Amino acid sequence: MSNSNDAKDLRDCQPVSRREFLTTTGTGLAALAAAGCAPAQQVRNDADGVGVVNKAPQASPTAPFDTFRDWIGALDANGLLMRFDRIDQDAYHSTGLVFRSTDKFGFYEAPAMMFDNVKIDGEWVKGPVIANHQGHWNTDALLWGLEPVPGDHYATYRRAKAHLSAMLEQNGGEYPQIAPVEIARDKALCKEVVITGDDIDITRFAFLKTNPADVGRYVNTGSVFMDDPEMGPNFGTYRCQIKGPRKLGMNSTPNHQGYRMFMAAKARGEKTVPVSIVVGQDPVVWLISSSPIVIRKKGVSIDELAIAGGMRGKPIETVKSETSDIMVPAHAEMVIEGEVPLDGPLEREGPFGEMFGYLGPANPANLWMNITTITHRRDPWVMNAYTGMQRGMVSAPMDCMLETGLRWRVPNLVDIAFGQDVFGVLFMSIDKTASGQGLKAGLTVADMLPLAKVVVVVDKDINVLDRTAVVFAMGSRWQPDPATA
Repeated sequence: MSNSNDAKDLRDCQPVSRREFLTTTGTGLAALAAAGCAPAQQVRNDADGVGVVNKAPQASPTAPFDTFRDWIGALDANGLLMRFDRIDQDAYHSTGLVFRSTDKFGFYEAPAMMFDNVKIDGEWVKGPVIANHQGHWNTDALLWGLEPVPGDHYATYRRAKAHLSAMLEQNGGEYPQIAPVEIARDKALCKEVVITGDDIDITRFAFLKTNPADVGRYVNTGSVFMDDPEMGPNFGTYRCQIKGPRKLGMNSTPNHQGYRMFMAAKARGEKTVPVSIVVGQDPVVWLISSSPIVIRKKGVSIDELAIAGGMRGKPIETVKSETSDIMVPAHAEMVIEGEVPLDGPLEREGPFGEMFGYLGPANPANLWMNITTITHRRDPWVMNAYTGMQRGMVSAPMDCMLETGLRWRVPNLVDIAFGQDVFGVLFMSIDKTASGQGLKAGLTVADMLPLAKVVVVVDKDINVLDRTAVVFAMGSRWQPDPATA
């Protein structure tokens, strides 16, 4: 399928799924048929086709990674990056490639992808756009400066878990903290270019419409930084629909700390709330922004940047925003500053393709933001989330947190896996010594973790990371009665 007319013909012909529609792009089939996963691979377009060239291996940046570019450089040096010169996103080629990559390599072995130039709304926009940057098993180790175990992804993942579990054990069941440090404005990479006033136009950057049924283009990997006089600083990843050159949607929902901050400000009578949206974060800030690994205690303020610093063993360097006192990571690719009005009308947002692989419905009344300033590195890099198609972030830190929290209630717990490839299903193994322990352990987990809609408990000899081994155990050892609740 090479153009929109072809896509229309296909839709008129027969109903197809999103996956079927997107993975039949000519680019996706040709590129991934030709490409393996060698260091510094580049896929270039030759007219309507593609070719693969190998660049010379480069020295790998090492952990801790101060910038998003350092992290991508490490992926490149470790053979975990595929690079494409020109991608037509009007035909959803990047989306098809991500689907196709997962199909070819597997959910946990698909490489990151870099799209240097992207066609958006009929025009070529300079990127790059990065996909799947924390998808591969090996990223769980590389993020902490650990060597992957050659040929054994499960051992690599467990090496990362051992590192993180030791960190938790040494710090009373929580990740350690190292306070961020403020640096001079002229040392902050995110301040290389400053855009204000009528020059602001968020649409000229390479933010994508990822799915055909999405309402439009999104900033879907931004960490929304806020500050509250009682709750302290906070940041989280909320999708932001591009509504115009100087306007973004703000999809912060009631289960988010950010939403509670908005409502607290409204209760205090404030008319607007300043926010700074950070794009192209270092990999640990991204991880914390996108997963619930920070333990919040009522009435206790937590600086999540301090946790990022503690986890990586080096403080995050910060700088003050241009239009507020909000401190942001100094070496991010871009910072989008603005104000969220609290007394104006709410606006419709969505629909948007969500993490379960289905289209999330539109929200009839959402907050939105006026953009007042954009600062960025020269030629900023954009990270795009292909939700439901890729692993969004490394998962060993979350698995270790879950194990730490569960172990006091399930003392014979051996291992757990709460994979992003099967959202809502948790696998766990126990050292079973008596009848009924498996069911009891499963009920305990289900009670503590509502996101775990299905809990599968197996014996300690079963590798919970191996889906085939788990299903084999279910078929050969499980008796639905009485071992089901």
